[in-house]
Amino acid sequence: MDKLIQEHRKRFGEFEVIEFVDEQKLAGLRDQLNLSVPVGLNWTWTYGSEVAELRNLYEKGKVNQWNAETDLDWSIPVSNDEFIVNPELSLLAQATKLLGKDEATQKAAAFDEINYLLSQLLHGEQAALQLCGQLTNCCPTMDAKFYAASQVADEARHVEVIAKFLQRKVGTIYPIGGTLKVLLDKLLEAPTWKTKTLGMQCLFEGMAVGIMDLVQKTNRNPLIADIITRVHQDEARHAAFGILTMRRVVKESTPEERFEMEDFAFDILETLNANQQLDMMKLFGPKYGLDGPNVVQLMHSLPEWPVINSEVYMHTVIPNLVRLGLITERSESKWRDRGMMVGTHLQARSALPVVA
Repeated sequence: MDKLIQEHRKRFGEFEVIEFVDEQKLAGLRDQLNLSVPVGLNWTWTYGSEVAELRNLYEKGKVNQWNAETDLDWSIPVSNDEFIVNPELSLLAQATKLLGKDEATQKAAAFDEINYLLSQLLHGEQAALQLCGQLTNCCPTMDAKFYAASQVADEARHVEVIAKFLQRKVGTIYPIGGTLKVLLDKLLEAPTWKTKTLGMQCLFEGMAVGIMDLVQKTNRNPLIADIITRVHQDEARHAAFGILTMRRVVKESTPEERFEMEDFAFDILETLNANQQLDMMKLFGPKYGLDGPNVVQLMHSLPEWPVINSEVYMHTVIPNLVRLGLITERSESKWRDRGMMVGTHLQARSALPVVA
């Protein structure tokens, strides 16, 4: 089977990357707003709780609500005159520094990078909002329907708060990257609730938890910190919903079904990983005099590259997939070859509890 987004792949040495170079095709991809999504509908006449852990997660979500408009201090300034993130942990700040750019340019580059990342998170939150609406229809138990419905409200709030930040404090919402658009469309078009749950709740929500933790580590702005803290606490529950649901699904599946889920998880995240920030580099490279492919190749030449690259994957997604039995000896070497998994198998298994 062809790899996802095969037509946009090329090799950098031993590593395969995805880069969208045709602006017209990329614009067409972004203009594709209407999707034909097959969503089944499952009635259930069991209104009591069948899955106590999911009902407990739903109850926890009801008491952890917040208001994006009134619970944050929107008067906090956000400026590209300051390093709003640690420059040592910003790809664009470091790249412009190596080119001898002045500190003002480095600050602007770091500012652009964090706002590009938040824009991509925003687009992902919209996809989660729509997918969880699908899950309220197609999940088979009332516990799952209750939680999916509560997550719809969470995701609406996430879209609201990140959009308000970008509109009020930045003035720009950057367009969705080509790789992310293809993958989110694939999840929204997935034919079964099991595939949708695995893709969005386990893979993308797990990635969101890891990304937000990294943002918090590097962030220096209190408004961004407050937003990420609030969204992160919701995302951790969402990832937990996926793991609790898929644990039961995997346990009851046939070997062939497990292989299919194992391959699906790898294909989605390998494709996300193969982009290697090239969508962002294409957008900002001309502005800062950076050659995106050269920057990516330089990063790949670093001895510590696998550790750096795998950090976001090893935070939540990899440990949970190992526990679910969706990374096995059959697929483990592929994750390591792509720089997405480091350490021993046992370390991946024990890094985090199943419920993020």
